[in-house]
Amino acid sequence: MQWTLVIPLKPLARAKSRLSDTAAEGLRPGLALAFAQDTVAAALACPAVRDVAVVTDDALAGRELSLLGARIVPEEPAGGPNTALAHGAAAVRSRRPESAVAALNADLPALRPLELARVLDAAAEFPRAFLPDAAAIGTTLLAAGPGWELLPAFGTDSRARHRASGAVELTPDAVDSVRQDVDTGDDLRAALALGVGPRTAAVAARVLSLGQ
Repeated sequence: MQWTLVIPLKPLARAKSRLSDTAAEGLRPGLALAFAQDTVAAALACPAVRDVAVVTDDALAGRELSLLGARIVPEEPAGGPNTALAHGAAAVRSRRPESAVAALNADLPALRPLELARVLDAAAEFPRAFLPDAAAIGTTLLAAGPGWELLPAFGTDSRARHRASGAVELTPDAVDSVRQDVDTGDDLRAALALGVGPRTAAVAARVLSLGQ
């Protein structure tokens, strides 16, 4: 099964506020963009991914991610990640009604294409499925097969909320790169230990050197 990924991305100026313990305010937008660039590049290299739609109103992010091959969907109306994902999924299915759609976080800088393929192949066995994050509290991927609504419930305790919505929790082995999102300094260090993409590596090196 081939998937279209929908990735929500808030304005870079407001992104990654919880990284304030590691990155100064002026550096966090660059980190957020690097995370998204490495996430999109890895996603587009995944053999199970047909294409990627990024839902954002950030002009810089939209320009840079479109250069990588992502389709940019303007976020309207603005209303948080779940509104953005529902809008993005609707935009995808207005063009291809039978698309298999998966929501993916924009902050997976260690993402590996073959690990993502393993998750998507597992998700194809169910109408709706999700992958919990590394902390086992949130969600990094939510999938809906052809004919099924995505019904995103990201936010606080999204693992429990997605399970309660009827989505099947996926437990494939060796997919740490798909689970390791980055919200805090500890998350960033965990992602760096896994091995991040080139854009995140470059920006993170500058951030961490300034913090020493």
